[in-house]
Amino acid sequence: MIGEQRQVADPEVVLRAVNVSKHYGATQALKGVNFEVRRGKVTVLFGENGAGKSTLMKILAGVERPTGGYLELDGRRIELESPTQAVDEGISIIHQELNLCSNMSVGDNIFIGRELINPLGGVRYGEQYRIAKQLMAQLEEDIDPATPVSDLRLGQQQIIEIARALAAKARILIMDEPTSALSASEVEVLFRVMRELLEQDVAIVYISHHLEEAIEISDHAVVFRDGELVATADAADIDLAWVVAKMTGSSAEYDFTDSPRQFGEVALSVNGLSVADPTGAARLAVNNVSLSVREGEIVCLYGLMGAGRTELVEALAGREPVAAGSASLGSTDLRRYSIRERIAMGIGLVPEDRQRDGLVQLMSVGQNMSLASLTSMVTGMFVSRRIERERIREQIADVRVKTASQDAPITSLSGGNQQKVVIGKMLLTRPKVLLLDEPTRGIDVGAKGEIFSLLFQEAERGLAVLYVTSEIGEALTASHRILVMSKGRIVREFDPATSTREEVMAASGESEVGIHPNGVTQ
Repeated sequence: MIGEQRQVADPEVVLRAVNVSKHYGATQALKGVNFEVRRGKVTVLFGENGAGKSTLMKILAGVERPTGGYLELDGRRIELESPTQAVDEGISIIHQELNLCSNMSVGDNIFIGRELINPLGGVRYGEQYRIAKQLMAQLEEDIDPATPVSDLRLGQQQIIEIARALAAKARILIMDEPTSALSASEVEVLFRVMRELLEQDVAIVYISHHLEEAIEISDHAVVFRDGELVATADAADIDLAWVVAKMTGSSAEYDFTDSPRQFGEVALSVNGLSVADPTGAARLAVNNVSLSVREGEIVCLYGLMGAGRTELVEALAGREPVAAGSASLGSTDLRRYSIRERIAMGIGLVPEDRQRDGLVQLMSVGQNMSLASLTSMVTGMFVSRRIERERIREQIADVRVKTASQDAPITSLSGGNQQKVVIGKMLLTRPKVLLLDEPTRGIDVGAKGEIFSLLFQEAERGLAVLYVTSEIGEALTASHRILVMSKGRIVREFDPATSTREEVMAASGESEVGIHPNGVTQ
C-alpha cells in the first residue's frame, strides 16, 4: 500500500491529507492538497481568508468530508464521518468561530457530546465538574465550571473552547485562531500548555493571522493560497516578509502613516465619561475618560484586554449605561438616546464578536448588510426591495466582499468577508462617527489592508473613526492618532508617524517578552 510505504519512510507523520479537494457548488475551496502533521511538532498554516485553511482543518476534524482525495492516520486510510469519530481517533479541533451553547454552564460545554456516563446511564456531573475545575486551573482562569457561558467575556469563552479540546485528550490538536480573543497573559498560558502537550508527543496544527506570533511558535510552516498549498518550510528558514510574500504574492503590508491629515470639526467629544464594570464588580471599567475625534480623523484606542476599551465604545454606542460624564455627537448630547436613535443620528458600532453581535446566521449576505438601514429604504408603507438590492449591490462592491451573490448564506463567507459585511452594514446607515471594536480580529493581512484602506477612504469623505485594537502594528500603521488606555483611563497620546512600538507598549503596561512552546524565551 502507498500509505504503508510512506509511513515506513517517515514514521513521525501521524496524519496525512492526500490529494484532498473540496467543492461547494461551483466554488473550489481546496485543489488537490497534500498535507502532513508530525508527532510532537507545531505545524503552522498561513494564508488569507478564503485560502482553504479552515476548510482543510474541518476535513481533518470530521466536520466536512472531502470531495476528492483521502486521509491517512498512522499510515492507514480513514474516512471520518463526524467530529465524534474524529475525537474517537484522537483528533480534536478548536474552531475559529466560537461554538459554545451560551445557555449552558462552562462544565456542560466542556463535555457536551462526550459526557461521562455512570453504569446506570446517568451523567457523572460531579466528576465532570472536578475535571473542568482542573482544566481551569491548568489554563490559569478563575472560572467556576457552574458559570453560564453567557456570563463570560469573549476571551474567557475562547478559553472554554480550548478547555473542551484539552478534555478530549487528543493526540492531534487543531487550533484555528485560538488566540484571536485572548489577552497577552492568556496567550502566554496557552503557549505553556502547548509546550506541555508537545512533550507528550501531541501533534499540533496551528492557524493564526497574528503572523509574528505564529512564526515564533512554529516548527514547520505551510502556506495556502486560493485553495492550494503553495509553500512549505522549516520555521528556522522563514521570516515575516517570506510569509506575507507567499500569502499575498507581494512583499508589502499595509501602511497608512503618510495618509493626508485634513480634519474638520469635532464630530465626537467625550468628557469625564465613567462606565461601571458590566460584570458587576465594584469598580469602574471606564474611569473619567475624555477624548475627541474630528471629521476625517482615524483615532486608535490601544491597550491590553481589560483596559476598558470595549466598555468605552459600547457606552458611546448606547449598549452600556453611563455612570458619569457625557458624550456628544457634534453638539448633541447622546445620553438620552437609544441605540436605534444613535444609529439614525449618525453613530454606529462594529462589535468585537461579529458572530454573536454583528450577524444573523440564518440570513443572507444582503439581508445582513441592509438590516440596520431598512427604514431608509421605505417607500410608502413598505421596504422597496429594488432600492434595497441596489444599495446592497453597491455596498458589496464598495467594501469588496467576495461572495457568489447577495443571496448567498452569510455562513458561506470567510471570516474576513463576514467582517466586511458587518462594516458595510454600518456604512449603509451613513454614519458621521464609526466605532469599531477589534475590527480585524481573526482576519488575514490582506483583508486587514483592505479594511483599513476602506476606512481611510471613508475618512477622506469626512467620516470620524474610533477603533479599538490589541495589535501594536495596526495602531502604528493604520491611524492618525493613538490613545493608550490602561485600567479604565487614557494614559498617553501618540502620533504614530513619530512613535515607536516600545513607547506605545510601555505606556499600556505590555511586555514584549514571548515564550516559545519549546521553552525558548524571545
